[in-house]
Amino acid sequence: MTLVFDILTTSCLLFIITSGLMMIFGVMQIVNFAHGAIISVGGYLAFCLAAAGVPPLYSALSAFAVGFVLGALIERFIVKPLYKRPLDAILATWGLGIVLIQLIIMIFGRSVQMVDSPIEGTWHLLGVDYSAYRLAMIPVAVVMFAVILIMLNGTLYGIKTRAVIMNEALAQGLGINSDLIRLLTFSIGAGLGTLAGMFITPLTSVDPYMGVAMLTNAFMIVMVSGHSFIALMLSCLVFGLCQVIISIYINPVVGSMAISCLAAAVLRIRPQGFSYE
Repeated sequence: MTLVFDILTTSCLLFIITSGLMMIFGVMQIVNFAHGAIISVGGYLAFCLAAAGVPPLYSALSAFAVGFVLGALIERFIVKPLYKRPLDAILATWGLGIVLIQLIIMIFGRSVQMVDSPIEGTWHLLGVDYSAYRLAMIPVAVVMFAVILIMLNGTLYGIKTRAVIMNEALAQGLGINSDLIRLLTFSIGAGLGTLAGMFITPLTSVDPYMGVAMLTNAFMIVMVSGHSFIALMLSCLVFGLCQVIISIYINPVVGSMAISCLAAAVLRIRPQGFSYE
């Protein structure tokens, strides 16, 4: 059962990390290389809020709110003028990521910080003792998945978002404010990024480059998933399984490389990845 829990919790953590990038890249088709820095911002928010004694629920809401506002500023002043110049958008977000990381270093320095887990100890479940915090990430990921699906498929915002993606000119002709839809989508994606940074901090050290190290694997998973959050969850389960099995039975270093290599192989064989669209 320990192996099963390792696979489930790893897959759920992958979903939490990649969901914000999926909103921006998978839905809007914007390559946001600043997303790793946004995750780092979430990590340092968690560090500051934990030091201030803020309860976990309020910390999560605060992290999402800060990311949402940060995403809105990035979209309005950096990304919006570059929608028709995708290469320039890539360079701009890459440069922004460097700036954000340097600002973090100026404020907090390069030293590694640690954040105590809000859920200590282990839970006895199905005959084994397992990290309580890692187990708690399973319902967190499931709730995030359900909320995102409802938002994209069961609300007026989701309908307008799909219309803008499919045919922006026609959507504008029907009275849809595509600028507002893009602003909201990018902001939600950034909010999910800072939220991911907050959730993973008890499981890793907090440093300026913590999010950047996760960016390559996150991009590969999103590329394999296409435009679908259902495909994203499937991708996270498949690659989470592969990473855990390879890390345990072969080598942890090889396991850390497994996602990128396997995702590249999947895209070579099936260019649309796991997406059914």
